[in-house]
Amino acid sequence: MIANKVEICGVNTSKLPVLTNKVMRELFVEIQNGNEEARDKLVNGNLRLVLSVIQRFTNRGEYVDDLFQVGCIGLMKAIDNFDLNQNVKFSTYAVPMIIGEIRRYLRDNNPIRVSRSLRDIAYKALQVRDALVSKNSREPSINEIAEALDVPREQIIFALDAIQEPISLFEPIYHDGGDPIFVMDQIGDEKNNDNSWLERIAVKEALNKLNQREKHILTLRFFDGKTQMEVADEVGISQAQVSRLEKAALHHMRKYVQVNNKEV
Repeated sequence: MIANKVEICGVNTSKLPVLTNKVMRELFVEIQNGNEEARDKLVNGNLRLVLSVIQRFTNRGEYVDDLFQVGCIGLMKAIDNFDLNQNVKFSTYAVPMIIGEIRRYLRDNNPIRVSRSLRDIAYKALQVRDALVSKNSREPSINEIAEALDVPREQIIFALDAIQEPISLFEPIYHDGGDPIFVMDQIGDEKNNDNSWLERIAVKEALNKLNQREKHILTLRFFDGKTQMEVADEVGISQAQVSRLEKAALHHMRKYVQVNNKEV
């Protein structure tokens, strides 16, 4: 287990530095001015982020040292492509890139073989996806990737599905020291019409018991079908905060509904 291992790839994990956001911004400015030492400091100052990400992959039978090295490659790519002008924390930008690098490594070492042509299309799609994320600071749609590659949309979907490993909806994808964010928290609810449980009278009454911020977040999540990341961008807080507020609000609503059901 990582928790019991002091050294990974010769790095003493107990002595890794932690950089503040202010220091990281200053280092990014120095990198833009061609300071290579600043880049090295940023890499060393974010190795704990790599460690936190690779913990979710330690049950795959891979060597932790190998995962750590691959994660560091993702970290360096994130540092090289991060745009200071975007109002995004570096960790928020870097975590998906580190995860993506590790997933590519695991796919390449997967014993289940996928045809070469499908793999080529899938890898090209992933490269285009990373380029579009770097350019637009948002996740591109399948249609945008298909248009960039001049490949039918259905073929892109089929190729990506062929190399994708199945994961649980309850698999944690990020943890900032508070409540973890799960895969299901990234999924929008597109069934935002009739028969939604939020439209029942008891639940509507419970919704009215919440403060305006909690009510707004739940409305965006369950009526408008937005992901937590989309809600975070609209409200102006982090995804982790959205996750905590959402869980707390739903807990209060359940308690209100349960109490009223007992009284009936």
